[in-house]
Amino acid sequence: MGVAVRVIPCLDVDNGRVVKGVNFANLRDAGDPVELAYRYGSEGADEVTFLDVTASSRGRETMYDVVKRTAEQVFVPLTVGGGVRTTDDVDRLLRAGADKVGINTAAIARPELISEIARRFGNQVLVLSVDARRCQGDTATVSGYEVTTHGGRRGTGIDAIEWARQGAQRGAGEILLNSMDADGTTSGFDLSMIKEVRDVVSIPLIASGGAGRAEDFVAAAQAGADAVLAASVFHFGALSIGEVKEAMRSAGIAVR
Repeated sequence: MGVAVRVIPCLDVDNGRVVKGVNFANLRDAGDPVELAYRYGSEGADEVTFLDVTASSRGRETMYDVVKRTAEQVFVPLTVGGGVRTTDDVDRLLRAGADKVGINTAAIARPELISEIARRFGNQVLVLSVDARRCQGDTATVSGYEVTTHGGRRGTGIDAIEWARQGAQRGAGEILLNSMDADGTTSGFDLSMIKEVRDVVSIPLIASGGAGRAEDFVAAAQAGADAVLAASVFHFGALSIGEVKEAMRSAGIAVR
């Protein structure tokens, strides 16, 4: 039996509320983050991820408060991302109760931030979030996938597979690979992208974007994901944590 695949609900938080849309647009309210995190923890989630989708300075204090209140109620690991720009930001989130911290845009702007965080806190704390999409228009990368920012709306021209490899080399403890094309569509994970990243990194790989059926989680794990992350299918009751774990267990995949 291999290492158990983790099931992680993701809470996209905006102004203290959980929201969810399709391709990060047309957001609708999905509930209170503390209540949802508590529910997921009691339903068997292995971890909970918070993403501050606006990451504005005015919302930052709200996020620290949300993390603190959630950590008091939930006894599974919390990963928090959104607007993290410095090692001091990481320190504050850890002190508020986060177990791991996700970075994205700031690492693209200054890649050495990855190694700075890993040296100060240990790489087990650091999740590198890679928001990737298939190349569009005149943009072309070696792999055909590029890293994006601003909820997938802004391309960087950076090859997503190569960026994941560099992130692991620089000290990231995990890669959160989010398909911006599939996000919120419930049409399934981008399995080819998962396989390509799996081929170049040995650290844990979290698959995100596109989950719609329990079978989608099975396929992502079989493609090489160490953890599977989803939002809308859990928030709006299409699937439960238990149903996802049972589907993976039935397929011979180790779960907790």
